[in-house]
Amino acid sequence: MEFTLQPRIDCHVHVFDPARFPYADDAWYRPSGGETGTADNLGQVLDAHGVRQALIVGPNSGYGLDNRCLLDALARGAGRYKGIAVVRNDASRAELQGLQAAGVVGVAFNVALLGVDFYRDTGPLLERLRELGMWAQVQVQADELVALRPLLQDSGARLLFDHCGRPDPKAGVGQPGFAALLAMADTGRACVKLSGLAKCSDQPYPYPDAWPYVEALLEAYTPQNLVWASDWPFLRAPARIDYGPLLALFGQLLPDEAARQAIGWDTPRRLFGFGA
Repeated sequence: MEFTLQPRIDCHVHVFDPARFPYADDAWYRPSGGETGTADNLGQVLDAHGVRQALIVGPNSGYGLDNRCLLDALARGAGRYKGIAVVRNDASRAELQGLQAAGVVGVAFNVALLGVDFYRDTGPLLERLRELGMWAQVQVQADELVALRPLLQDSGARLLFDHCGRPDPKAGVGQPGFAALLAMADTGRACVKLSGLAKCSDQPYPYPDAWPYVEALLEAYTPQNLVWASDWPFLRAPARIDYGPLLALFGQLLPDEAARQAIGWDTPRRLFGFGA
C-alpha cells in the first residue's frame, strides 16, 4: 500500500559542517563521513522527499555549546527552519531572547547523554523558557524521566520529548520511565516526537518491537500533541537508515489520513510557529 502526505515537516534533524564550522576541541563525539550533513545537504534531502520545513536540533556531538552552525543554517533557510539550541544551564534571558530572534524555539536538555544530575538545578532556566514561550526539548532514556518528572511538571514550561522517550525495548509500555512520559500528557503542555525507533528497538527495520510504544503515545497524546521526525543524518546508527523507508514507516504506523496530516504538518506548524 502506498501512503502519501503532502506537505510534511521533519521535527528532528541535525546539521554538521566541519569544513565551515570546525568541531569543538573537547567534542565528546566527532561525526564524520556519512554522518555529516551540511545545510545544503539537508535541503536536498528534504526537497527529494517532499518535506517542506524542519526543526534543526543543535547537537552535543561535534559542537557542544557552539550554535554557529545551527544559526547559519537557520539564516540560510530564510524561514524554512526553526531551531533547538544547546546552551549553558545558566543561560540568561537576554541570550535566550537573542536565539529566539534568530529562529530558535527551544533548548535541548540531553539527559540521555549528560545524566539526570546535570539537569537537577535547571529550575531557573526552565522558568526563563516558560516566560519566553520556548520549549524545553528533553531527551531521556529508560527510566531517567522518573527522577526529573517533578521538576519538569512543576516548571510550567512547554516540554518536547525526543524519540518516543527512548524506552527500554525489553521492558514494555508499563516501565516506569515510559509510564511517566504517558502521564505527562495530562499537563497539556507536553508533546512527543514519533522518531528514533531504532533507539528503542532490538529489531531491524521496521522496528516492530517499538510499535507498542507508538500506539500508547497515540492514545495518550493524540495527534494534536505528536510530531514526526527522521533524526537525519542518523548519528551512530546501529545499522543503515534511509530517509525514504522512514517516511514509508510513518504511513504504515498511521494508516489514518487525518492523523498523518496532523502529526506530519498541522501540529508542528501550530506548536513551533512554522509559517508564522
